[in-house]
Amino acid sequence: MEVIQDTRPLIALLAPFVGVVGIVWAGEKRANLRETITLLTGIFQASVVLSMIPLVLADNVIEFHVWQIFTNVPLLLRVDGFGITFAAVASVLWIATSLYSIGYMRGLHEHAQTRFYTFFAISMSATMGVAFSANLLTIYFFYEMLSVSTFPLVTHMQNKEARTGGRTYLSYLLFTSLCLLLPALSWCYVWLDGGAVTMDFLADTGKISFFSSHTQLVLLLLFTFGFAKAGLMPVHSWLPNAMVAPTPVSALLHAVAVVKVGVFCVIRVYSDVFGIDLLRGLDGERIMIWIACATILISSLIALSQDNLKRRLAFSTIGQLGYVVLGATLATKQGMGGAVLHIAMHACGKITLFFCAGAIFVASGKKYVSQLRGLGRKMPFTMGAFLIGSLSVIGLPPLGGFISKWYLALGALDGGYFWVVVVLLVSSMLNVFYLLPVAVTAFFRDRDEEEDEDGKGMKEAPWQCVIPLTCTALGCFGLFFFSDVLLQLAGLGH
Repeated sequence: MEVIQDTRPLIALLAPFVGVVGIVWAGEKRANLRETITLLTGIFQASVVLSMIPLVLADNVIEFHVWQIFTNVPLLLRVDGFGITFAAVASVLWIATSLYSIGYMRGLHEHAQTRFYTFFAISMSATMGVAFSANLLTIYFFYEMLSVSTFPLVTHMQNKEARTGGRTYLSYLLFTSLCLLLPALSWCYVWLDGGAVTMDFLADTGKISFFSSHTQLVLLLLFTFGFAKAGLMPVHSWLPNAMVAPTPVSALLHAVAVVKVGVFCVIRVYSDVFGIDLLRGLDGERIMIWIACATILISSLIALSQDNLKRRLAFSTIGQLGYVVLGATLATKQGMGGAVLHIAMHACGKITLFFCAGAIFVASGKKYVSQLRGLGRKMPFTMGAFLIGSLSVIGLPPLGGFISKWYLALGALDGGYFWVVVVLLVSSMLNVFYLLPVAVTAFFRDRDEEEDEDGKGMKEAPWQCVIPLTCTALGCFGLFFFSDVLLQLAGLGH
């Protein structure tokens, strides 16, 4: 493995801030220019990220030293297989979300659109920072930056419900990071090996073994629940409450940035701070497997009872995040690889579902599953994409979700956890029960006379909404047929 010094990680990190200058300058009076700048910024960032993939596939690591904060603690960017996978998914889906936002925000004549696009861009910069972090302090810095930058997006509506949801969102994330994550991080830096260890993800893997097994278990719990963006129960309540945000923000939260940052950080700590071998020998590992499985099943059961479509999808996301944490906790190569793959596969499937939910709201004003009868005939592209996204999240071939769930099952078998495979199968059946009825209601249940009268003239949402959801739905197929690159980056390629 060769370490290459390159400025591209920094360019990808700073590109959104350059876009922010243009977005603020264009303002509300030059909306077309503002949105063009948003799209061009996303395209530029994605092109920079994707240009680094060939180097990483050639077994190289790309680094850029930003700033030496103090002795042994640099603000350091590093691009490896895991980081580039997450960064590529986030940057490509940001382009789709930006185009979708134009149709959604204009279709509903939303206020403060310049502020919306500004903080949207800043949050993507923070996401790139997390993806390319080389040590614990760097990842903590950008993790907190993401929490603060997404708060104005969650509270965008500025009504009582939005303020309540925003307070819950920020209080959960800041409380867990300050009271759980920061102590764990400080504990490692100050006490581990006399403070000489930087908790560098490349150099210090497994050095946490200097602590006693009881201390290792405490640190494991602090890190896991300190990264509350991972949505693991019981620190999950912020996620459904954040559904008061506009749908593009929900897509950002559930597919492009926030929750994926949470599970990314958990995998990074499990694999690069503890290490697979150390984690496998830790008695408390089984506790985390049970918690992840409980999160998967309980959230799926709650999703069954939700009539509000976005809340149903929110609890679905909590369960899918449980898959990722479960894969990391299994402490096997297949399980860890499945966790990495599921970040990408779930991102594409779930962003499709949220895009569809927003398109339905823009076109019809409907947000409850029980209101969707016969809507598939009025909005065939939207509901067809919803069906594809649902099947991918469920994990049926030939869609991307099947690949990641397959590797998660292999990881469970490798670790000897046969009962975990049963949990995966049961949860997939629950996915069927809460996702497919939405499409069935839309395509096969007839509308009553009053609904038919209200639905006259109803059609698809603006093309800026329909094109992104169509592309992401097709992406679910693409991730199945062209998964080789992701498998190599996840360390599962041949």
